[in-house]
Amino acid sequence: MTPAATPPPVVGVIGGGRMGAGIAQSFAAAGSRVVVVERDESAAAAAMERVTRGLRQAAERGTLAGPPDLGVPDRVIVASSIAELPHDTDLVVEAVFEDAALKAELLAATEDVVHDGCVLASNTSALSVTELAAVLRSPGRFLGMHFFNPVPVSALVELVLAPGTTEATRAAAVRWTHALGKQDVVVRDSPGFASSRLGLALGLEAIRMVEEGVADPEAVDTAMRLGYRHPMGPLRLTDVVGLDVRLAIAEHLHTKLGERFAPPRLLREKVARGELGRKTGQGFYRWQ
Repeated sequence: MTPAATPPPVVGVIGGGRMGAGIAQSFAAAGSRVVVVERDESAAAAAMERVTRGLRQAAERGTLAGPPDLGVPDRVIVASSIAELPHDTDLVVEAVFEDAALKAELLAATEDVVHDGCVLASNTSALSVTELAAVLRSPGRFLGMHFFNPVPVSALVELVLAPGTTEATRAAAVRWTHALGKQDVVVRDSPGFASSRLGLALGLEAIRMVEEGVADPEAVDTAMRLGYRHPMGPLRLTDVVGLDVRLAIAEHLHTKLGERFAPPRLLREKVARGELGRKTGQGFYRWQ
């Protein structure tokens, strides 16, 4: 009988925004001790509040084994410096916004703090894992772990392998993904990987249809939900992901893959107006 997968004992999460907090919550709920690193004490406190709120909501939905005050929050601490990561950390997931230079800087700094066997990962949804690995002294310990929003209830983690990623690193990432109750898909490094590339292509075409007056957002989304059994239409999903995030990924893939990923004018206009989706209350839909 195959033993149940167990999560890494100690996990570091760099960045405590929506994605980072969700990753921290998921590992804490699975039994790991988690250290969330933010840029300063104020941001660290906000990250802790996100994790605590997420655990409370999970308990209210009945998806957490027991109330959130029975030990799980005690497994999460916050820090305002990478230097505060424990040396015995087993996995560090970088989860800051999509800025390749910033991610590379943080990953290189992390390598100086943790032990040689610690796996390093980036939660990037489109940036080159190969280029990020190149800044490390030991690139074999690195891979992409692309989580999906909202992390605690999503079923998938896309594992992205750079050419130098070792088999031991891949196997550990698969094992830890299963310990979170999620399914892995393993892909090689390529612009947009599998999920972002296909998802963005659909989302951009949906935006062009609205821009051209083919249909309104609700009609486009309903067609995909009922006609193709998508759990959420591409425009509502764009609101959930964030129009600014979608625009940044589109601009990146436009430079790598050509005109098929050119951002629509409507997307640029909405981002310029601050209509970023659910997080600002207005995107293609109005949100409470």
